[in-house]
Amino acid sequence: MTDEIRQAFAHPSERAEASATAPYDRISLRDYVVEVEIGAFQAERGHLQRVRFNVVVEVSPLTGPIDDDVDRILSYDRVSEAIAAELEAERINLLETLAARVAERILLEPQAERVFVRIEKLDRGPYSLGVEIVRTRDGDQPAGQAHVAVPHPRVVYLTNAALASDNLAGWIDQGAALDAPLVICVGAAETQAPQAAHPLAQRRIDLLAIEQNAWVLAARDPRCKVVGTRTELDWAMKNGQICIWAPSKIVLDAVDGPSATPRDAQALACWFAAEMEAKEMVVIGEAAAQCAVPVRSVALDAVQLK
Repeated sequence: MTDEIRQAFAHPSERAEASATAPYDRISLRDYVVEVEIGAFQAERGHLQRVRFNVVVEVSPLTGPIDDDVDRILSYDRVSEAIAAELEAERINLLETLAARVAERILLEPQAERVFVRIEKLDRGPYSLGVEIVRTRDGDQPAGQAHVAVPHPRVVYLTNAALASDNLAGWIDQGAALDAPLVICVGAAETQAPQAAHPLAQRRIDLLAIEQNAWVLAARDPRCKVVGTRTELDWAMKNGQICIWAPSKIVLDAVDGPSATPRDAQALACWFAAEMEAKEMVVIGEAAAQCAVPVRSVALDAVQLK
């Protein structure tokens, strides 16, 4: 029992050696510390904290001479790059999520067979809090669903006047029949949202005001589903579901978030369209501003969406 406890808290390299079932070589990244915004608690939002990574990757021994050729081995840089890529992709709440994504990305490397990932938060108290996972290559494919290509949607932004239009159902019909998944964005209702003294609190309130209007639209047309996470959006687009974007989670979790405030709903929808690599953005009911994706306007009295 004492030996089991010691191994439970041992470095991943010792854990790897103790559980080895094949003669793998190992490379390791030890005590790699970065500052990042991470965590599910509200107190962790808007603040950087130190996170420490220890990673051990088991690789199949090379056949033949290495010839001092870096292209024949799994570079240490690929391990640190995997961490950086996942930290830059989006804001993450759980260490478990981050560890799984880092492991999956490392297992995309053809040399990698098994990976141990330990991640610890260093600033949550006079101790470290962490998780450790082990992932193994499954045949020729790594575990998990990360990095799967998703469709490029058509983002339709509806003004409040468009939401009240008799043409609304027809526009949704046409959008659903076009050559890309349909994701609808709305702004807040005309009723003023509550006002808060703190800007972060007001941002939350304004985002929730948009989501209230999204639910109003969903109640009018049962084909439209309010969706707030990237995972849900990806699934919905692959399965032909019409989505209404609830922005809070994606906006608040974004590493490089929008410069637009929730009160500038069209600009926020434009940022979202760029994040989703949308086929185009269609603005119904007002002039379309510049956007990183193709954008066009549709007048309120227009029957045809395209």
